[in-house]
Amino acid sequence: MTKIYRLGAIGFAHMHINGLLHAFAGLPNVEWVACADTVPAVPSLTTKPSSRRANLRRALEGIGIPKAYEDYREMLAQEQLDIVIFCPENARHGEVAEAIAGVGAHMVTEKPMAASLSGALRMARAARAHGVSLMVNWPTTWDPAVRKMKELIDEGVIGGVWEVKWRNGASMGPLSYSSGEDAYTDLEKGAEWWHQAAAGGGALLDYCCYGACLAHWFLGQPAVAATAFVANLTSHYGDADDNAVIAVRFPAALAILEGTWTTWSVGIPTGPIVYGTRGTLVLKSRPSPAGGRPVPVVEVYTTRGHGLGEPDQVIEGDPLPEGRATLAEEFIHHLETGEPLHPTLDMDRNLEVMAILDAGIRSAASGKVELVNDATWCIG
Repeated sequence: MTKIYRLGAIGFAHMHINGLLHAFAGLPNVEWVACADTVPAVPSLTTKPSSRRANLRRALEGIGIPKAYEDYREMLAQEQLDIVIFCPENARHGEVAEAIAGVGAHMVTEKPMAASLSGALRMARAARAHGVSLMVNWPTTWDPAVRKMKELIDEGVIGGVWEVKWRNGASMGPLSYSSGEDAYTDLEKGAEWWHQAAAGGGALLDYCCYGACLAHWFLGQPAVAATAFVANLTSHYGDADDNAVIAVRFPAALAILEGTWTTWSVGIPTGPIVYGTRGTLVLKSRPSPAGGRPVPVVEVYTTRGHGLGEPDQVIEGDPLPEGRATLAEEFIHHLETGEPLHPTLDMDRNLEVMAILDAGIRSAASGKVELVNDATWCIG
């Protein structure tokens, strides 16, 4: 008999909660039980798309979650849950994860793991103490071309890797995608946690995190140290950074991670780009032959040269594994078989990713190179 998983959701601050819930809603063996939001330090001023109230309404009316609690702790005390999906403000991940683990429910959250290494350690210690699984989702994990890039690296196609570069695509911030009557005013943006440093907002955590995850995975080694700069260049309605750069030192490589909320148009491919001793890999989207959505591909450059010539190979990613092609399928597969999650989703690996970001945050504050806390600290 197929097990039916009782699901709940906590925290609607991050609009990626919509994608997480949608993925689980596509499975036949889930039962939605209840949901609850966290209470923001600064009250939201809007119900426009991507706001926490809009995300909550979508969960109730679109996904069909039957009940909403005012207090998530009351929900956890009253309901029997197998899995809880949570997307509160980054700074509250540790608090919420401790409460979920305390009732014995497995957990799924969205990147980044937390707003600090100490917050991530709270999550990991709670999961271990109560014997539950914690998955940190990354949208890049579900891009076949990203997986192909890792495969080509491991095959030695470009020799030994000595640098990974990451910069997000064109973005004017997470609340900039609505238009007309749904467009946010500056006052409304400033009231959302994304633009509040204390809540874990800012471009560093929002976008540099992807580069930290991919660099750690591609290189297969923990980072050593980081230097970072952050700035609020055009988003003065909030106190969080809207641009960030982290330079990361690995034992035998470097990584340059850029996060931006002020880029109107990228101008050039943003990658990720991986440099090796005998070539370069560039992840790039190419027009679909059928005229549909662009197709992510890996451009392989192995001919030595100085210009922007044609790649030596253009390789598409392979189809994702059957039964593990979505974040929801992957998590259920892990629970039912005991097989490890994809490496980028694994809790302990995400502690090392969070350690990179934490060092970057500390460097931006101190103006100094900061050491990345090692595996002994991360395991905690």
